[in-house]
Amino acid sequence: MRCHRFVLLLSCGVVALAGCRGSTRAPEAPVSPEALRPVASFSNIENKQARSVALFLEAGRVMAHPRCTNCHPADGRPRQGMEQHAHVPAVVGGTDGHGPPGLPCTSCHQATNTPTVGATVASIPGNPKWALAPVEMAWVGRSLGAICEQLKDPKRNGGKDLAALQHHMAKDELVGWGWNPGPGRQPVPGTQAAFGELFQAWVDSGAYCPAP
Repeated sequence: MRCHRFVLLLSCGVVALAGCRGSTRAPEAPVSPEALRPVASFSNIENKQARSVALFLEAGRVMAHPRCTNCHPADGRPRQGMEQHAHVPAVVGGTDGHGPPGLPCTSCHQATNTPTVGATVASIPGNPKWALAPVEMAWVGRSLGAICEQLKDPKRNGGKDLAALQHHMAKDELVGWGWNPGPGRQPVPGTQAAFGELFQAWVDSGAYCPAP
């Protein structure tokens, strides 16, 4: 009985070893939650559409992050914090995304973060282009598939083609604020350069979208 058991265990070990030797695919290195996977790490996905979707899903870790979606609500009221509560005090973006008459966003949001004293966060967000996205660009509560289709639609992305979108993602200073939100706020993953590279690779691979 012991002999049979030994033979069985030895056989299993040989099969496992053969399986390891027969594998040519190196395991992927783990990526920290604060980083973005590099474009090269998707090269082992042979199917072009599947690779394109995978690239968008990785870039989507930035777009779906509250640091970004807080300024893309559907109801015209900005969100705050990682839990995305309604802006306090109660404000709206107005017709142009810069606040209603008499209370523009620049009343509080300056060209750079404004330090605060005694508040739960160290500063009021600031950027020269601070504004709320138009309602047709709403992202809050939407799937990455829905956001993807929206991004590709010139009627819902500000009239941009894919090249203009990539430039916006990779170079726009307001987008870049997401990586430098100031002390007390969680930045979006990776870097703007890495995000721009993922977005470009998604465009180059056919700009396929995940299922809605």
